[in-house]
Amino acid sequence: MYHRDRRRAERFGEEAERYDRARPGYPQTLVDDLMAESPRTVLDVGCGTGKAGQLLVECECRVLGLEPDPRMAAVAARRGIDVERSTFEAWEPAGRTFDLLIAAQSWHWVDPAVGPAKAGTVLRPGGRIALFWTLFKHDTESQAVLAEIYRRVEPSLSEDSGVLGTVKRGGASLHIAQLAATGMFEKPRMRRYTWDRSYTTNEWLDQLPTHSDHRLLGPERLAALVSAVGAAIDERLGGSLHLRFEVWMITARRAQQAPTRSHPTR
Repeated sequence: MYHRDRRRAERFGEEAERYDRARPGYPQTLVDDLMAESPRTVLDVGCGTGKAGQLLVECECRVLGLEPDPRMAAVAARRGIDVERSTFEAWEPAGRTFDLLIAAQSWHWVDPAVGPAKAGTVLRPGGRIALFWTLFKHDTESQAVLAEIYRRVEPSLSEDSGVLGTVKRGGASLHIAQLAATGMFEKPRMRRYTWDRSYTTNEWLDQLPTHSDHRLLGPERLAALVSAVGAAIDERLGGSLHLRFEVWMITARRAQQAPTRSHPTR
């Protein structure tokens, strides 16, 4: 239940510039699918630094980002996104509706007792919701080397970490069920996108501190882990990592005749 862990949720802004620089983007095929029905108005929930929202701005969409952290919001604003400082749960739409609602790497921070139904109220009939996450997958050799380092240096992260590629993947079915339970959406569907990228040692180390589970370690433990990972990549993996990224997207159309209901309030 990530949405309850506000201490973890609010750590990203400490590294807003690094997050924007080092985190991976999204493949063009995903953008093409988001634009398939030519949305003009987009709500970007938990927009962060705007890495996803900017791709839709470039497609001439009007994007409104919601972001509670002022440091992340400032970077998103530089990307040309209108940003309102708020969580999705607390945000007041003031009668506004949208063609598309996206949540890139952020929907797990939204209270499931509020988010799915509220999404239905701010989408026009026939509009779409698209929730997507990027997963890391290392090659066999890199996985073995990194797993050894994490078990030795920071075993608390060795069994469930997105960076290590060991994150538990059972959440998609729960998000789908929560959307379906509102009665406000047509049948949700899953789509998957893959692409490959190589990282130098420095590039990989640059993005490690942007992950919330790593930031919770504190400066000394994080520094020790980063140092050990860097040494292993240089000495045992030839100074680079090759990853396959997988983006999993849950998408659903807002029903034309969705039931009239008010979303839960906090």
